Amino acid sequence: MNQPLENIDELLAQHKLSKLDYAHIKEILGREPNLVELGIFSAMWSEHCSYKSSKKHLSGFPTKAPWVIQGPGENAGVIDIGDGYAAVFKMESHNHPSFIEPYQGAATGVGGIMRDVFTMGARPVASLNALRFGSVHGDDASAHHQRFLVRGVVEGIGGYGNCMGVPTIGGEISFDECYNGNILVNAFNLGVAKADEIFYGRAEGIGNPVIYVGSKTGRDGLGGAVMSSDSFTEESKSLRPTVQVGDPFTEKLLLEACLELFKTDYVIGIQDMGAAGLTSSSFEMAGRSGSGMIMHLDRVPAREEGMMPYEFMLSESQERMLLCAKKGSEQAIIDIFEKWDLDAAVVGEVTGTGRMELFWHGEKCADVPVDPVSEEAPILDRPTARPAYLDTIKGVSIDDFETPSNQEAFETLMASMEVVDKAWVYEQYDSMVQTNTVKKGGMLDASVVRVKENGRALSMSSDCNVRYCYVDPKNGAAAAVVEAGRNVAMSGARPLAITDCLNYGNPENPEVMWQFAEGCLGIKEACAELNTPVIGGNVSLYNETNGVSVFPTPAIATVGVNDDENKVLMSSFQNAGNLLYLVGETKSEFGGSLYMKEICHTVAGEMPAIDYKNELALWDLVIEANKQGLLSCAKDLSSGGAAVALGKMAATSGLGCDVTMSVADARDIFAESMGRAIIEVAPENAAAFEAMAGGLACEKVGTVGGDSIKVNDVTLPLATLDDLYFNTFKKVVEQDI
Repeated sequence: MNQPLENIDELLAQHKLSKLDYAHIKEILGREPNLVELGIFSAMWSEHCSYKSSKKHLSGFPTKAPWVIQGPGENAGVIDIGDGYAAVFKMESHNHPSFIEPYQGAATGVGGIMRDVFTMGARPVASLNALRFGSVHGDDASAHHQRFLVRGVVEGIGGYGNCMGVPTIGGEISFDECYNGNILVNAFNLGVAKADEIFYGRAEGIGNPVIYVGSKTGRDGLGGAVMSSDSFTEESKSLRPTVQVGDPFTEKLLLEACLELFKTDYVIGIQDMGAAGLTSSSFEMAGRSGSGMIMHLDRVPAREEGMMPYEFMLSESQERMLLCAKKGSEQAIIDIFEKWDLDAAVVGEVTGTGRMELFWHGEKCADVPVDPVSEEAPILDRPTARPAYLDTIKGVSIDDFETPSNQEAFETLMASMEVVDKAWVYEQYDSMVQTNTVKKGGMLDASVVRVKENGRALSMSSDCNVRYCYVDPKNGAAAAVVEAGRNVAMSGARPLAITDCLNYGNPENPEVMWQFAEGCLGIKEACAELNTPVIGGNVSLYNETNGVSVFPTPAIATVGVNDDENKVLMSSFQNAGNLLYLVGETKSEFGGSLYMKEICHTVAGEMPAIDYKNELALWDLVIEANKQGLLSCAKDLSSGGAAVALGKMAATSGLGCDVTMSVADARDIFAESMGRAIIEVAPENAAAFEAMAGGLACEKVGTVGGDSIKVNDVTLPLATLDDLYFNTFKKVVEQDI
């Protein structure tokens, strides 16, 4: 076991470990590590698994509320949704693998997040995705490659999710040059379970068996966690072997086998084999319980010949689980998995030693204390420095630029890749399987599924305005929480909790680390003010290529509950003749706006101010008025302001509108002031709605109907609007085909 390692400097570099780390490892072991042990420490102390750069800033997130059943620290978070049922959800990144191999990178991201959810005992019922790509316009090599990445990622998400029979019901897709070297692929999944039947990732009870189930182990994904903890260079495409290969048909069998198993009383704990594979699953299960574990790696089902202990421990082959079971139930468990045509093998047992003891054909090949691997990963206090660019962009306004007529600006914004309809994407996803989808991605804002078991509806939305996060990292992150929550509230649901995916650049850059620290402060503030605790999440750092980091991108997914599945509020016009109200105050706020990006060709200025009191008042108004049946539809205002929101509502409904807003500057129809919404109300409900609006700014601005959209000095026939909105995306992404 203890053959001395050769070329130690080279090995440390390959495993992304410092000499200080190595000294600490020797101190923990009381000797030199062998290669297997070095690999274990490398994986568990990687940025991806240990959060060593981010842990300092993650402490202090609001994580508790009466409806929170499980917060951060497990495979997924859990909230109470009433009548004995719970929603289980999580968001994860698969950025690096998707840049290297878009189809498999995205597909295995979807598979991994589903396993996180059904490992907790929940059946997955809905998926979202938050995707960021570089510029897809033009005929240069970069634009060609970005279009290739878009097509591959979308195909991977659809291919895996559709095979699993889990609807992909929405999400967000944005484009910016900052992602030319690093796309972001964030996957969200939500499942439903009985609140008293949640399973946890623990291994306890001395002598209880440890059972490996699922697919056989291969060499794919070897070193994936370490690869995801580093920056990209021109040579990164050679990392293709570190990308996992998924098999959704096997995962579907694994899902059904696990849910069948959960109906028994055999299971003590269960853990998905995600990043770092067998290493992370075994150490996390033992670590949560203060236990030890013996594992015989030669008993692990293998699909390749000649595999060695190092490869078994670090492979990230997909569709695998590790479970701790009650002693005596081994054969019954094996029988369940074999019935579903899956491998199952007793590979070890729980001990009381607090050590992970690994054997290879009877010979011990590793012996590592469990707690230090999990608890003594280096916690880095990286230096921070406020980015110099903030001083140069702070005072910039749209008045510094020549701007076109509102008519020209409207047509430009409605044709921008951020705004246009993404049906080309969502039509590749099965959004209606399971027959519970009430509102899906192409229908704007939050997506909604009904919960047949209790007659309620779950609303979910992913959001992040990366321009805001660039001009103001703290308030931009807070705005992501606010906007995701507002989307949920506009569907009539009460926002209850968030999960996050914090995508940032190289933490070794003090300016990036400052952006991250500020982003965490913003999320903490917003979640506390809005009473939407953080119940889980993910940090993805080193999103950098050739020294260029992405914009700060803290993607936020909010989940809320509507007490009545029959009162889900839509976000497109419903009936001609209905009245339109603008709720919330419009100011000339354009910092970080879509208008400044698309019309002024810059990202600068001061982002709109956040008023949490008014934000909550808007949420309460829409939720309560919807309960009383006073509203026909509601649409929040965000990128592109009121004019773009009305354009989307008209295009997706096939109904025009005639709107006149009171504005200080003609361009304010595109302003992005926060805490606003367009509300559609039938004339007979107008008086009651106006009375409910109370102290909120509430202006009757127009009516629904006609064959064109009119917003102040902008007029566009619906036929022209439809062409811009519905046909642009496909023309751009398919131009290489």
